[in-house]
Formats: sequence, C-alpha cells, structure tokens
Amino acid sequence: MDLFSTDVSSNENLLPKDGSLYYHGKIFPKEKADHYLNYLMETIPWKNDEIIIYGKKLLTKRKVAWYGDRGTDYTYSHITKQALTWTSELLELKTAIEQITQHRFNSCLLNLYQNGEESMGWHSDAEKELKKDGVIASLSFGAERKFVFKHKETKEKRELQLEHGSLLLMGGTIQSHWLHSLPPMKRVTKPRVNLSFRTIVI
Repeated sequence: MDLFSTDVSSNENLLPKDGSLYYHGKIFPKEKADHYLNYLMETIPWKNDEIIIYGKKLLTKRKVAWYGDRGTDYTYSHITKQALTWTSELLELKTAIEQITQHRFNSCLLNLYQNGEESMGWHSDAEKELKKDGVIASLSFGAERKFVFKHKETKEKRELQLEHGSLLLMGGTIQSHWLHSLPPMKRVTKPRVNLSFRTIVI
C-alpha cells in the first residue's frame, strides 16, 4: 500500500509576492491519517509551551514537543528547547515529506491544539537557528482549522483550510515578508496536531 495518496495537487504559488506557499492538500488516506493522529496524541510527551513576556515566564494552553537530529536545539520566545530523539513513526513521516518535497529536514516542532479555543497569534518563523529562506513543511492531523497569512507591509491576507492529513509548504522569503496565525475557532471541539519540519543550521 502506498504510504501517501497520489492525489497531490498544487504547483501554484498561493502568494502574490515575497515568498512561496504551496498547499498539497491531503497526502494521506483517512485511515493512515487517523493512525498517525492517534499515535501522536497518545505517545508524544506533550508539554505546555513556555514563553517569556516582559521578563515573566508564562505557560500557553497549546502543548508542544521538539524533535530533531543531535545538536538541533531551538530557541524562540526566549526559551531554548533541546531536541528529543526521533521516533520510528516521526522518521517515517519525515521520509514521506522529504520524498514529496525533495527537501531535507533535520528537526520538527509539534503543536497540539486540544480544541478550537487554542490558537496561535501572528508571527513568523525567522529565528537565527533556522536556515535562512529555508523550506518549512507543515503537516496537519485532526480537526480542520483556518490558517491565515498577512503581509507585513501591505496587510494583504491569504486564508487556507488545513485538512486532516494535509501538507503545506512555506519557502523563499515568506518569513521575512509575511506573518501567519492559527485563529481561534470556538465551534471546533476536536483536537488538531501540527508537525512543522524545519532545517536548523548546525
């Protein structure tokens, strides 16, 4: 059985300028996507994310985990995360994504949103550890959620609905020119897990 569906669409850049954004849609059949969602929910050592605001350490409702090759520590919001060792299932997902995208990744940030009240504010992934203008492959499992992009200067917006088992690619200068967010959707009652595969410069 093929690990991922051949119904992969989109060679179209969804941004009008200043970066690249490609949505492949569902790359896994529902049965396989359900399997990965259950695995991630039950076995990943989820922890509330920590951020520092005005010198105070706060915990977010959203939970996270950081995996990667040796030496791929990652600092954001003034907190440094040490990479956990890849599991066989995460390596399986990484291999599948690398086959589709033809890009190599050495790390992955996992986010767990228990329901639509848990969200992510406007930000860009431009930390100094990340490969400049490198590709970030974002894989979604679980509840369908809206994902929004906003140009930093023109304020122009683009919106996507990220489906269960779908893949989104961000690349080029997108992190320099666009912000992105996962807005709250209170009608969503089921969890969503997002895996963003990245390249840390070691």
